[in-house]
Amino acid sequence: MYDFAYHKPASVADAVKLLGADGEAKPLAGGQTLIPTLKQRLARPTAVVDLGAIKDLAGISVAGGKVTIGAMTKHADVAASADVKKALPALAALAGGIGDPAVRHRGTIGGSIANNDPAADYPAACLALGATIKTNKREIAADDFFRGMFETALDAGELIVSVSFPVAEKAAYMKFDQPASRYALVGVFVAKTAGGVRVAVTGAAASVFRWKEAEAALSKSFAAASLDGVKASASGLNSDIHGSAEYRAHLIGVMAKRAVAAA
Repeated sequence: MYDFAYHKPASVADAVKLLGADGEAKPLAGGQTLIPTLKQRLARPTAVVDLGAIKDLAGISVAGGKVTIGAMTKHADVAASADVKKALPALAALAGGIGDPAVRHRGTIGGSIANNDPAADYPAACLALGATIKTNKREIAADDFFRGMFETALDAGELIVSVSFPVAEKAAYMKFDQPASRYALVGVFVAKTAGGVRVAVTGAAASVFRWKEAEAALSKSFAAASLDGVKASASGLNSDIHGSAEYRAHLIGVMAKRAVAAA
């Protein structure tokens, strides 16, 4: 690692102040991405601002038809939450399938969303459920938040405070994971809410995206058979040693049907 200053603020305001004072500073949530990149010398921040001591950033609440999760809430806590299991079981199941136990007990929902890894699970839940990402400055709809590979609508020094998910009438997430990392080769989150049917795909492209053709078909009839004949385009999808773009396009359809059946 390179040398850097280490800060552990006790409030969001102090964290924002530290990040604003140093344009090369980086926030540290669970560290599941930042720490490996530091070890590999792929990142060289002048300061690391550890958010772990900010108690207001962790916690889960259910009220007003929404599940609100603090940014520093760990994946394992979401997976084990009785409130989440009751209100949004698909979200609890998704959290329980992230990485391995070590990752789930360190990684946080805010860190995952802010990083926007192309194969991360939480972005699919945010997009499919129409979540709202609250920061220290504003509220951002999921449709406006995820912009590209490792790119979001967050400004420099802006921190995620919490994420609110509308409770769905029906929802499920299915993924075909890469066995070594358990990242999604392709993951599909399907949700039927008061706002309609939404289908979000992760792992297949540079960033999470909505599959509008599947949404249209499922809006007519929310059944796996409704996706018969609906094919995802391979254009623009990832192609690597784990799977070609055409293979990923096929998996989108398979995972979507499984998700609808599970929902």
